[in-house]
Amino acid sequence: MAIATINPATGETVKTFEPLGEAEIERKIALADSAFGEFRNTSFAQRASWARSSAEVLDNDVEWVAALMTLEMGKTLASARAEARKCATALRFYAEHAERFLADEIADADAVGAHRAWAQYQPLGPVLAVMPWNFPLWQAMRFAAPALMAGNVGLLKHASNVPQTALYMEALFQRGGFPEGVFQTLLITSAQVEPVLRDPRVRAATLTGSEPAGRAVAAIAGDEVKHTVLELGGSDPFLVLPSADIPAAAKTAVTARCQNNGQSCIAAKRFIVHDAVAEQFQTEFVGRMAALNVGDPNDPTTDVGPLATEQGRTDLEELVADAVAQGAVVLCGGNRLDGPGWYYPPTVITEISPAMRMYEEELFGPVAQLYRVPDLDTAIDLANATSFGLGSNAWTNDPAEQARCIDQLEAGAVFINGMTTSHLELPFGGTKRSGYGRELSRQGIREFCNLKTVWIGEHDDQGPGAHAE
Repeated sequence: MAIATINPATGETVKTFEPLGEAEIERKIALADSAFGEFRNTSFAQRASWARSSAEVLDNDVEWVAALMTLEMGKTLASARAEARKCATALRFYAEHAERFLADEIADADAVGAHRAWAQYQPLGPVLAVMPWNFPLWQAMRFAAPALMAGNVGLLKHASNVPQTALYMEALFQRGGFPEGVFQTLLITSAQVEPVLRDPRVRAATLTGSEPAGRAVAAIAGDEVKHTVLELGGSDPFLVLPSADIPAAAKTAVTARCQNNGQSCIAAKRFIVHDAVAEQFQTEFVGRMAALNVGDPNDPTTDVGPLATEQGRTDLEELVADAVAQGAVVLCGGNRLDGPGWYYPPTVITEISPAMRMYEEELFGPVAQLYRVPDLDTAIDLANATSFGLGSNAWTNDPAEQARCIDQLEAGAVFINGMTTSHLELPFGGTKRSGYGRELSRQGIREFCNLKTVWIGEHDDQGPGAHAE
């Protein structure tokens, strides 16, 4: 894929960029390595000052950068503004909490025969971040804010269709006062990632994206014995049980499926509804999906904008066509919209079988699968019948059912009577083929730290071999 800004609402190529050459990549890696040598020794207070200053810059840029994100990947302008503001909040959150999250952990010195003993968190060095286009600012920021506050430096390889947002990220941190080289954008192709990741000066990597991309990065990092955090795809279940508030569940289900034009790893994708309330939920859910306004993402009345790429729409169409050919029933939507741009309408499909590709593959667009089940056991079994395990939702007011869903749903998160979303205060990540490691909260900032054990004896003349390992 060319590195270019292509307006998804029109298909027009707005601006193209040449990938960096080997000499420029080397210069940027060397700069990152040099910058880390000094940056790691800055105080939390100094880093926090730069982070807060960057947040102020972003506050002032909200309208401009929101319009840029809408131009590059088609999200509605309202959602783009919210994304930019969330990024500013993330900078302030880690500015406030980083020092406490990474405080030394004091051990029982007597228990380990020491005068003093503790564990401390130290930054690793330059970290490569391979990021996707669907939340072009937020995905990069939820890595950058904690990583920089921990004393690491960042190298961002962003998706090829959001190059201007990627360049804005680098400029943002520079304008906020962070030293040169602490955060850099690499405009490179996917084929250029491997040599960067194999460079010994790059100490770790994080990737948010597709399962194939995650496998590729993990394989290279594994070969080089480098730490990685992966957040991959999802096929999140949304269970609706008889005791649920059905109108509230249906209303939330529409947002859960169509947020970000349906292009979210943690969007609910499989709606698993108990027979006792299936008719009511289906009527309300399908009606609300069909009523959504699809159109220009800059129009404040638009609910769903275009898909980000032409290939993304083609992939979605193929999954729907495959299901229909094998007996699935389309309750609303199901065909691309006429005219320019990569639009696809909110769609609900039922009568899904395991033979259909969408039963297992991720639907990255506003297409919902609707299932009916006779009981909670069947609902949980169906929810877990996927290789993914990112988020999950369950709607029930029965405490026993809530407890079972919390315990038995195979996912990195369970949201009861609500919609899966990311919160700075809570760890975010998946299980199974949705990846490993965690972002956000205290766990997220610790991912790219060396947890070093420190043991100090009362005397320094104990000699080698005085204590067994």
